[in-house]
Parts: sequence; structure tokens; C-alpha cells
Amino acid sequence: MTDKYPDLVALVPKIRGEGVESFILEGEVVALDRATGALLPFQTLSNRARKDVDISSVTVDVCLFSFDLMYLNGEGLMDRPFRERRSLLRSLFVEIPHHFTWVKSIDAVSTDEETIAEFYKQALADKCEGFMAKVLDNLPNPDLLDEDGMPKPPPTPSKRKRAAKPKPGDIPSSPPPEAETAAIKKGGRRKALLATYEPDKRLDSWLKVKKDYDTSASDTIDLIPIAAWHGTGRKCNWWSPILLACRNPETGGLEAVTKCMAGFSDAFYKANRSKYDPDAGLEDEDEDEDEEAEVPTPLPTKNNTLGAKPSYISYRGPAPSIWFSPQEVWECAFADVTLSPTYTAAIGLVSEERGLSLRFPRFLKVREDKSVDEASTGDFLARLWRKQEDRGGKVGKEEVEEEE
Repeated sequence: MTDKYPDLVALVPKIRGEGVESFILEGEVVALDRATGALLPFQTLSNRARKDVDISSVTVDVCLFSFDLMYLNGEGLMDRPFRERRSLLRSLFVEIPHHFTWVKSIDAVSTDEETIAEFYKQALADKCEGFMAKVLDNLPNPDLLDEDGMPKPPPTPSKRKRAAKPKPGDIPSSPPPEAETAAIKKGGRRKALLATYEPDKRLDSWLKVKKDYDTSASDTIDLIPIAAWHGTGRKCNWWSPILLACRNPETGGLEAVTKCMAGFSDAFYKANRSKYDPDAGLEDEDEDEDEEAEVPTPLPTKNNTLGAKPSYISYRGPAPSIWFSPQEVWECAFADVTLSPTYTAAIGLVSEERGLSLRFPRFLKVREDKSVDEASTGDFLARLWRKQEDRGGKVGKEEVEEEE
């Protein structure tokens, strides 16, 4: 990314404080209005050239919001508490408003509900997606504290005689230490929350709170699963991501909206793979084909899947691994509505060249009460986009969503 941000490269000598020789910090580059400091839509960054950018040609101003410091002068800091890492970050680097600064934060405890709620509302008003809740200090193991929060006294040493060391071939009379440790973990003893930096792990010491997580306060949309790709890693035997579409009531067709890969449980993944399984055998086909049908559509070939993309589906992105026979409706949450060169939903209603898509879609539930004919339409999606625009989240016609 270095070639794309020569303005940030030029900024490094200015923000590095005295004595800072080497460092790795975490942050996010955000487009903003340099005059007011107002954050601009996420997609604005896509207007910058990808490489070989001349600093004099930069038209989209950015600010680097720093989150964390993981390495300093040859020493790793990931094992230190977040409060200490944050203190080093803010004391050893130089803040330059609207160019380099710290992410806004408050220090709070769980009882500060009103303060946290106001902070959350302000984050949304500033056009952020929400906030991150992070543990500042290493917390003691709750299993080792008494009712007053004080450490429990150590257990009384056992007076049992030490077991004789087993001889080769003897059957052990008690589990080895490794098995005892495993048994304790299996018993559900809670681990202490640590304020260390853990890359590539999901921990309770860092929690993301986003507006689209609150379905009571955000819009949802009812979409139709129409296709999928083979999953990777632990999802290699399931369908993930899954392509979703909305209805076009004028043409009777379906228009692709987004790919969804969030909100699914493992049990749902397994059930969904069984529901749309091309290896499960042939479905019964009607022997009396209607040769006079104006718009021929492929019949389900194998267990609710289709042999090819049907003509009534509009999509111009990368080909999926499997096409579904449209037959159910899923309710989904999302962060934002974006203009897209790939997805064709609502094309012509907001832009003549681009359709609308969803950023960070998340599955909520199957709408058992709705048929495919009752799924959301492109008109509904366009209304969501205009509603977002009225709240100040306008996305320009030349802006596109980043690929997943």
C-alpha cells in the first residue's frame, strides 16, 4: 500500500517523536474533509489511484487514526497491557490534527451505561460504524476471587502420600498432569481476560459494537439466496459466502445484491449444505415440458440446485460454484448501502450504470412467513440508500464498494 499513500510516508518523520527509531503501530486510514475534520464515506478511498501516486496529484485527503502500538525500538509490546501500550503511543508520537491523531476513546466501566451510550451515539453521528470495547488492564481470574473481589486464600496442601512412580508396563492409577489440566479446562473454568495484543484471534477482551448489530435500531432487508461458493479453511465442506438477491417486480427477475458470510452458526452451515447438495441425487422432473414458454428457466437438477445460471437472475460478478433454486427468504442486517459496479440490484433507480449493494451483510434468520414473491425489491433498496443519504452518508456516483 506504500505507493498508494505517499502523503502518509511523508508524514512519518513528523509524527515520530524523539528517540523513536523503529515501530509498528496499528491504525486506520480514513478519508476526511481537511478543513472541518469530518469523516467521509468509506468508499471515498477507492477514488485514489492504486500505485505510483505522485503526492502533488492527491485529491482525497486522509487522516491516520492510531489505535495501538505493538513494537518499539526493537522490542515487542504485545505482552504488555493495553493501558501501557496506549500510553507509549500517545507519549512518544506527535499528534497533527486532521493528519495523524489518536482514535477517540473514553475510559469506562460496565456501570457507566449512560456515558457509554452517549459515546456510542456520538460515534454514529460522526459516521463511524460503532466502537471497540477493549480491556485496559489484565484482569484477575474471577474463579480465584471471593465475593468482595479479593484473592481467595491458597488451598490447604493435601496430606495424601505421594504416589509411587509407576514402572514400565504398570496401569496408571490416576490421570497424568496433562490429563488433569485438560479436565480442568473441560470443566468450564473461566480464563482471565488479558489486555495483551492477540493477533488473528477472537477474544472477549476486544468486543466490536456496531450499529447493524442492533436490529431494533437499524434497517433489515429480506433477500433470496441464489448461489454460493465453496468455503475455505474450516468452512471447506460448506457453502460460504452465499450470493443474495432482491426482486424486480417489473421484470419478474432477481437481481444480485451482495455476498453474505456472517451470522451463520456451524449447525446452519451444515443444514444449508444438506439443503443445497448437488450430490444428493436427481429431483423428479416434469416429463411434459412447456415448449411454448417465453422465458425458459432451468429446472432444479440436484437437490434444490441448478445446473447453470437461470436467465431470470441478473449478476455480472465472478461465477459462483453452485446456483440455488430460489425458494426461501433470509432476513439480513447490514452496515451501509453502497453503489456497485458488480451487483445489479436497483440499477437505474439511483445510478444508470451501477446497482446497489450492502456493506457487511449479516444473516439474521430465515423468514418462514415469507415466500420468494414477498422478498424485498430494488425499490425498497433504493429507498434505504436515499434514507442513508438524508442522514449524511451520501456515496458519490463515482464511488464503489471495496471487494470482500
